Order: sequence, then C-alpha cells, then structure tokens
Amino acid sequence: MQSFVRATDMKRKDHLFRFTAPENLPLTFCYGGKTYRGIPAEFHPTVDIRRVDANMMQYIVTGKTADGLEIRVEYVEYLDYPGTEFLAFFTNTADTDSAILSDVRIVDGVIPMENITFVHSNGATRNDDGCRWYHDALDKTFDLAPDDGLSCRNVFPYMRLASENWGVNFAIGWPGTWHAIIEPAEGGAHISIGQKRCHTLLHPGETMRTPRLNFVAYEGDEDRGTNMWRRWYMAHILPRENGQPLPAKLCLHDWDPTGKEHTEATEESQLRALNSYLDNGLKPDIWWIDAGWYPWGENLSWWGIKRWEADPARFPNGLGPIGKKCEEEGIRFLLWFEPERIWKQADLVNEHPEWLIKSEGPYGSVDHVLNLGIPECCDWIIEKVDSIIKDSHVHIYRQDFNIAFDPFWTENESDDRIGMVENLHTQGYLRYWDTLILRNPGLWIDSCAGGGRRNDLETMRRAVPLHYTDYCYGHHPSKQLQHNHMLAWIPYFRAHNMNWDDPVTGEYNGEYHIPDRYSYYVATAPALTDMTLWNAGEAEFELARKMVPIWRKAANILNSSDFYPLTECRNSREDIYAVQFFSPERQEGFLEVLRNNACPIESFTANFRAVDEDATYILTEAESGEKAECTGKELKAGFTVTLPIRSGKIYFYERKR
Repeated sequence: MQSFVRATDMKRKDHLFRFTAPENLPLTFCYGGKTYRGIPAEFHPTVDIRRVDANMMQYIVTGKTADGLEIRVEYVEYLDYPGTEFLAFFTNTADTDSAILSDVRIVDGVIPMENITFVHSNGATRNDDGCRWYHDALDKTFDLAPDDGLSCRNVFPYMRLASENWGVNFAIGWPGTWHAIIEPAEGGAHISIGQKRCHTLLHPGETMRTPRLNFVAYEGDEDRGTNMWRRWYMAHILPRENGQPLPAKLCLHDWDPTGKEHTEATEESQLRALNSYLDNGLKPDIWWIDAGWYPWGENLSWWGIKRWEADPARFPNGLGPIGKKCEEEGIRFLLWFEPERIWKQADLVNEHPEWLIKSEGPYGSVDHVLNLGIPECCDWIIEKVDSIIKDSHVHIYRQDFNIAFDPFWTENESDDRIGMVENLHTQGYLRYWDTLILRNPGLWIDSCAGGGRRNDLETMRRAVPLHYTDYCYGHHPSKQLQHNHMLAWIPYFRAHNMNWDDPVTGEYNGEYHIPDRYSYYVATAPALTDMTLWNAGEAEFELARKMVPIWRKAANILNSSDFYPLTECRNSREDIYAVQFFSPERQEGFLEVLRNNACPIESFTANFRAVDEDATYILTEAESGEKAECTGKELKAGFTVTLPIRSGKIYFYERKR
C-alpha cells in the first residue's frame, strides 16, 4: 500500500524555510542598534549536525558577536514528513551587561505561493464563541497575538496557508505572548513570528529564547493537509505511554454538581466512590481529583490555596492511600495543581515575598504570580510538587492557571528589560515540567490554564489537554464545534458526556441532567469523563456499561486514523453533525452522525472519503449490531443514515477480507 506521505509532499518542503547556510537562516534581530539576518560571517558561525533519530536531523548553528553575545539556532528537518523546525537562543557570555537585543523574529521571510487562503482561529475565548475558524484571502496584513499572556487566548497558534493544490500548516510553540504577522508579499506570503515584547539587555550568563516554530507542508486539499498535520503530530509531538501512542482513557471522579470541586472530598469519600464504580462494572483508566484537596481559604473555597499539602483534616494519611488504591487496580491517579497563581493569604506570601510578581490591576487584588524565572523559586516548586507526586502515587499531573499573566509581566518591566520577565518565567515553566517528567518516568501532564488557554505546540510536546475548555460541557452544538477544532490540530483531548438541555423545551440552561445515549455519542473523543455519579441507580450504570465499550472502540480508532468532517459546524441546535474516521493502512474506521435537538432533517447522506472504490466494506451499527455490505464506490456515492431527533449513530466499518 502506498505511504500516506508521498514524494510530491516531500518536494513541497523546498517551499519552506530550510537551512542552507548560517547567513541565510530566516532569523532576524536587532542588536546594539543594528539589524541582522541569520548568523553573518562576522560572528564566525559553526555548524554541528547530528541525527536525533531515524527521522530527524538537527543542525545547531552557533555564532558570537565581538562583545560576547552568543546566538544559537536549532534547526530540525524531518525525514519522514515534509516538515521543518526553528528555535533560537541568545546568551550573554560576557561579564558585563549586553547591548539592547530587540525585534527578535525566529522566522521572517516569504513562502512562495499563489492564490493564498489564510486559515486561522480565535482559539479559547472563555465563552461559547471560541474555536471558530476563518478562511480569509491573504490580501491584507493579519497582526495576531494573544491578549492576556496565554498562548491560545482569543487567537490560536496553529494556522494554515492554503493554495489551490497544496499548503503549509504551521504552529507556534510559545506559552506566553507570541506575535505573528502574516501578509501578502511579492511571490507569496510573508511570515514574521517572535515573542511580542522584546527589547532587552541580557545580564552576564543570561539566556533569552525564542518561540519554536514548526512547518508541515502537504500536497492536495485541506482535508489532506489536516491529516498530514495529525499524522505528524501523532508521530512527533503527542506524548507516549510506555513508548506507544496514547490509547483511549476513561476518567471518573467523585463529582459534585453544585460546583464545589473537591473542597469537601475526604479519603473516605474518594475510596467509597472509586469502589462503587468498580463494584458496578465501570472501571476507570484515570481517577481524577481536581481543585480543593489542600487547605483553602473559607471565603474563596478552592480558589484560596493556603499551601501545597493534602488538607490534614480531610486526608489525615495524605493522598497516598488513594494513589496506592489506584495503582493496585491499574488506574492512573490524576491530581490538580495551580502553582503559578499565589493567593494573597497563602503561606508563601510571608515565607518568600521576593519570589512573587505583583500587579496593581484587578487580578493583582487577590493573587500574585510565582516567578518561575528565579532559579531558586523554580527549584523550590519542583521539589515541593515532585515530593507530592511521589508520596501520593500521582501518575497524571494536572496544571491549571485561572488568571492572566500579561499585567504581572508588563508592570514589572524596565525600559531596558522589556519582555524578559515573561521570557525567563516561560523558560522556568518549561524547565519545571521537563524536570517533573524526568524525575517521574511515565508521568503525564494535563495542560489546562483556565480551559485551553495555553495549548501551544511547545506545551503540547510535554502534555495532553485533557481539559481543553471550561465552557459548554453539556452544550452539544458547542461541543461539536470544539471537537472539530481539536481533532484537526490537537488530536488528543477529553470530553464529558454531559447534558445541559432542558428535557421539555430543548433549550440549553446549564443545568445538570443525567447522561443518556445521546450524551455518549456527543462525547466521542480520545478520552472521556463519564458523568454517571458514583451513587447512580442501576439503570444509569447499565447504560454506562453498554455505551463505554462503544466509545472506547471508536476512540481507539480515531486516535490512529485520518479525520474527515462531513458537515459544517455552526454551533446550531438545528444542524446535523457528521464525521468520518478511516485508516487506509488497516482499512477500517467509523462514521458518526448526530441529529441535534432542534434539527428538522431526519436523514443524512454521508459521502465517504478515502475508501477503496473496488473494495467491499462491512458496516456495523454500534448499538444494534446490524450489518450491511457496501462497495467503496457505493459509500463514496452516499450512505444514508436516518435517525430520530436528539440522537446519534455510529457505524463501524472494515474492508471485507
């Protein structure tokens, strides 16, 4: 069978930015009032080439100015995909402060293309209008940056330039405030990307790093571009479990619908709930404890974190008994943290005030930010959290951040250090995560940050966004929009089988209603939190025992297959939603069709993508087990699904042998 990546795809790499010589690198910067491109000969550049693995070649290009500023560019060329990567570091090797370094752009150049469409998104907006995608003709300048210091806030660091028969996916790896200018240029698209605020001297021994930028080209239409990205992401970005791609994961927790998080959780309540699920035949892969397990301020509930330890009144033995129980049952224990936000009444405020970044704005009235740019501070939080992970038998570290970084960073800059509070903090944040992973082999990290606000590619190299949003858990049309957004770009995430629609009116009111069949179909995602309560009745557990295996089979297929959205997502109760997944290598996949609760259309005809016209496929309806046989040609011509209002169907299909 022909490989998905073809010679024509690899040829498109020639249109990307590639390393040919130090002076031709796409890096631009201003130093001491002079603008430079690449690493010029006057910096005496050297090139070190090494093979990272069978599919990656790395070129490390290093040069140094006369006054001791070292510039190091790390360029990676992917050998199995049409992809390239750029990252740079600036280090002051002198014993005095450097001149001003400013306007650093890791890539600043033109990609040759014609008739260009710029594909981009508004990212995480913290309400129900996020995850919207725009296809704009590249006939003007697009000036993009997140607005609160978190990489996905009101903009998305994953984009595409699409031409008539090929395109380029690209993503920015910077957890803070990146800046991208995308504009038309003679012969193509001009791209300029870097940290937004950058005008600083460097102290002796200090390093500033740039965002990391990845490009993945493709030949064909946008669906093929999406699947080229998904395959590259699965191969090179998504963290692995025991060296293997992540399988489907079922999450369960002792959840309180009143919104108290885990502020009333106890050792007894956690073990009781876990045992109830096990006794009722619903075994989780992940046991989830969220905010509130520590001593907290009475007036702020879970928000007021006093210190990082299990509340001794509720967990007299710590969290270890819960973690040990999970290990005995083969379950991963997930625990929530928010180390960067420091409540003003936290113990650390008196213990180490020098580690806190303060703001005069509204966020600063309640909280400070822990300055991970201070090495001693970063070391302290590493030791603190690492000890909790080990003592509590934590296997998934979940990190949240519920305020905004930007005012804390910008209010604490001097004119000759613009951008350095952010830069050093970001370097510390990445070092913190890298050290936790190194010290705890097999540890997962769940990136949250107020629900999907910091899921840039650099963060995703270390984490999965199990909690990709704080909004619309039970708003089914919004979830469909969100899922298409995630499946195309960050393809491993978690969903809830939650219902917020009123059973009588159909309107979405945010109130909790018990899971039903439809909620399971809407929650088809790589990971699932089943919202069946631990003390639910037998009918609810019976439904869960029936639907979870269907979800798991679908999730494991979608985690290793190509993705084809078959309908437009408009966030509307009146729409039908349909997606197809297919693995050409295994010749299997599934079709899912959902009819929303105000949709007047009773049936939908799916025109299958990518199947072999000459082959015969066996289709099996997931719940009933009813089978049908169709040729690939017939499936491409159209397979019609009829379904009642507010319902879903999944058809698994495989090639007849």
